[in-house]
Amino acid sequence: MKTISAVEAQQMVSDGAVLVDIREPAEVEREHIDGALTLPLSGFAHADLRGAKGRKAIFFCASGGRTRIYAGQIEAKAKGVCDAYVLSGGIAAWRRAGFPTKQAPRPPGLLQRLFGRG
Repeated sequence: MKTISAVEAQQMVSDGAVLVDIREPAEVEREHIDGALTLPLSGFAHADLRGAKGRKAIFFCASGGRTRIYAGQIEAKAKGVCDAYVLSGGIAAWRRAGFPTKQAPRPPGLLQRLFGRG
């Protein structure tokens, strides 16, 4: 699978590619990219890639580590369904490149919980 930068990924998405988030639900809840398909690794063997059928699909995790480790599995699953790519640096690289993510509000810190201030 070809590894691409966040800038390349964003251009591909503009041209019709789909982002595929392989992080687990709690991670996606904390931060995600709007419009990305969510196919957590924990259920990837049974995942349905129909949303990427016939398209370029850019797989990502938090920092790129899991996508590299599971690249063979991802590529096998994508074979005949979509053209698979890996987003180098994951969602962290996407954010650093200045592209939008949606983040859940952070829970209050300890001092704020105890004393009502930060």
